[in-house]
Amino acid sequence: VQLVESGGGLVQPGGSLRLSCTASGFTFSSYAMSWYRQAPGKEREFVARISNLGLSSNFADSVKGRFTISRDNAKNTVYLQMDSLKPEDTAVYYCTVRQTSQNYWGQGTQVTVSS
Repeated sequence: VQLVESGGGLVQPGGSLRLSCTASGFTFSSYAMSWYRQAPGKEREFVARISNLGLSSNFADSVKGRFTISRDNAKNTVYLQMDSLKPEDTAVYYCTVRQTSQNYWGQGTQVTVSS
């Protein structure tokens, strides 16, 4: 299993970014995918999840209405569209997949929201 995130960067408050996570080594369309984030000095926290076929999703309260999660099973890729970004969204963002009893994580991509 390999997960590779991309798309992070520096953005001003109110701006947007789209993160991508490309997966390999497993049947992507069979698994729900999630995004988590970890800010400096804080625990890793859940951000969003999408079902295997993209028919359902759920979000942390802190990002509801601002973030959207989607996936393209033909490209083995899950996306996190982040709009109306706030300084408190600054963190390393990780995609993850849970298979049986094990969670697999990508290396993360840094998102910094600052003026």
